[in-house]
Amino acid sequence: MKLSLNALSRRQALLIGGAALAAPGLALAQAWPARPIRLVVPFPPGGLIDNMARLIAPKLAQELGQPVVIDNKPGSGGNIGAAEAARAQPDGYTFLMASPPLTISPALYKSLPYKPEQIVPVGLLGRVPNVMLVNPKSGINSVADVMARAKQAPGKMNYASNGNGTSLHLSAELFKSSTGSFITHIPYRGAAAAITGLIAGEVDMMFENLPSALGQIQGNTVKALAVTTRQRSKALPNVPTMIEAGVADFDVSSFYGVAAPAGTPAEVIARMEVALQKVLTMADVSQAMESRGADVGFLNAKAMGDFMAADAAKWKRVANFAKITLG
Repeated sequence: MKLSLNALSRRQALLIGGAALAAPGLALAQAWPARPIRLVVPFPPGGLIDNMARLIAPKLAQELGQPVVIDNKPGSGGNIGAAEAARAQPDGYTFLMASPPLTISPALYKSLPYKPEQIVPVGLLGRVPNVMLVNPKSGINSVADVMARAKQAPGKMNYASNGNGTSLHLSAELFKSSTGSFITHIPYRGAAAAITGLIAGEVDMMFENLPSALGQIQGNTVKALAVTTRQRSKALPNVPTMIEAGVADFDVSSFYGVAAPAGTPAEVIARMEVALQKVLTMADVSQAMESRGADVGFLNAKAMGDFMAADAAKWKRVANFAKITLG
């Protein structure tokens, strides 16, 4: 059977079109990124998550060949920034600096300005331990001492936090639920005020992010009893973990990584995942993170998703135990 030139042209066009449809990811991967990328940071400038974002952004730009622009969207404990990212077009040009509110907020808030499933993980870069602190003049020298005092006088001991529903508040409630200790919560307006209260002897103990407390620990104005991760921190190698101190299965950290709006093409997420891993292998990046008290360790998108799911389940149990609801 003979085909006309027009018929051949139509068949060729269909074949070419079919090939293009069969490999849209390849075309997208080759084209992306074609313009600057926005990295939403759900906190104001100057904090831990913002500092980590500003550390990796220029390195990501170097790997991807396009600028990575920090866009601070603070408010509502990180929920405003998360909602900003969740509502963004899933075209590969908006990402979110992921942090604990993504796993804590769903357990605490009756309603959120976004749905957790609207944000998907891309890569986890590391974790920052919290640390249990006491006043050096308190006579408390171990986690066992805290538990003993709490048992001797239930409700008489108190602890500070930087506010209701924060990682520091929930760390203490997890400690209470894990040990059966009755210790009263005293919320302060921010971590700086809380640690000032601890130094002044207004409260007996508190949990704090390790980077924020490192200066006071090294200056002996506060005493570190234990870190909250499963492994000891390189920044405090002589301080035991909570598990080593006798609190079974206690594992809490402020994680940081990158997430994306749901629906972002898989090929884009895969390329960003590779770029993040390369950035983390740069000596100056990992050293800078460790100097801030972070435990550096990459998890890919799937592993980060598993980690976040387990973290969210843990905080839901703690919120139910402490009967904490916000908003």
